[in-house]
Amino acid sequence: MDTAAVLTLLQDVAAEVINPRFRALGEEQVSEKNPGDLVTVADHESEALITAALRAAYPDALVLGEEAMSADARLIDAFADAPHAFTVDPVDGTKNFVNGSPDHAVMVSEVVSGEITRGWIWQPQHERSYVAERGAGAWLNGERLTVSGTGTAPYRTARRQWVGKELGALGTLELTWACCGVDYPHLIAGDAAALLYSRSMPWDHLPGALILTEAGGTIGGHDGAPLVPRLLEGGIVAAPDRETYDAVVAALPV
Repeated sequence: MDTAAVLTLLQDVAAEVINPRFRALGEEQVSEKNPGDLVTVADHESEALITAALRAAYPDALVLGEEAMSADARLIDAFADAPHAFTVDPVDGTKNFVNGSPDHAVMVSEVVSGEITRGWIWQPQHERSYVAERGAGAWLNGERLTVSGTGTAPYRTARRQWVGKELGALGTLELTWACCGVDYPHLIAGDAAALLYSRSMPWDHLPGALILTEAGGTIGGHDGAPLVPRLLEGGIVAAPDRETYDAVVAALPV
């Protein structure tokens, strides 16, 4: 499947099984994987459709879906060893989706020989598509995308326990948009000075990581090490440039 075809797949799946449930979920369509960790019928159906299409197009590739991983934790080890793989986040920002917020997304990434080669984010309610190919740039609804200046934008974290803490002399941490598929685009647009995460699940971060770096930004670990897609461990810092990334890493721990 070429890059445009995968984007169309995400858009079609969202139109079929996600959008009809937006602000229309019944109680029986929402459950908890763990306390506070919600999953909906839209998550399951979206992942099944995307996974089936990717497997049909790439029968030798491993497809690591968030919900499949919840059912079989061994998939993460298979993903680390796979020469060709895709990650699928069928409804990123599920809690936002359940609460009626438009800040949710559908995301896919492709990893070949340990490198992120393509990434897709589709925000169905905002009707924004973010797409990147390694070495070929990042695109928002077909227009070339580059990082913007942050000005006085706050530093943001997805870890609620860190909200309100001082990041050294850089300022007080504020909450992100609670959805990586929305957070990374906001960072690129200049609405955050940097993003701090304490968890690094591949389906959450690989699409945004490639889109950010192809737009001119920087991403890596809390220790200053580069992002290793197949061996994500620990926290992540995403920034519009290397200088900001280094300043955040120097200011840790929060």
